[in-house]
Amino acid sequence: MFFDSVAYAMAPPAGGGEAGGLGGILGGPLPMLVLMFAIFYFLLIRPQQKKQKTHKSMLEALKKGDKVWTNGGILGSIVDIDGDNLTIEIATGVNVVIKRGFVADIDGGAPTADKK
Repeated sequence: MFFDSVAYAMAPPAGGGEAGGLGGILGGPLPMLVLMFAIFYFLLIRPQQKKQKTHKSMLEALKKGDKVWTNGGILGSIVDIDGDNLTIEIATGVNVVIKRGFVADIDGGAPTADKK
């Protein structure tokens, strides 16, 4: 008698056991994977692509006379543009040739106490 009740407790549910087939996939890991991909896309991938796009357009718009910051932290003024090479003047009479891709930002001028 005791063993009969134990056997019923270990038996699979009356519906046929585990949920299988497509219903098991849709109710299981697939929605979680889609949600994780969506989060990664909107928090990591999309902002990085937008930043890359604006940086590329900034590099294409460089012209003589622009003050630029290099990736090395050097501030200089563009003296000459030769294809992908930029000649920047970092001090009076001191010119440095860099690749266009090493320009980090265009300097809009130092902020003053009046501008906020």
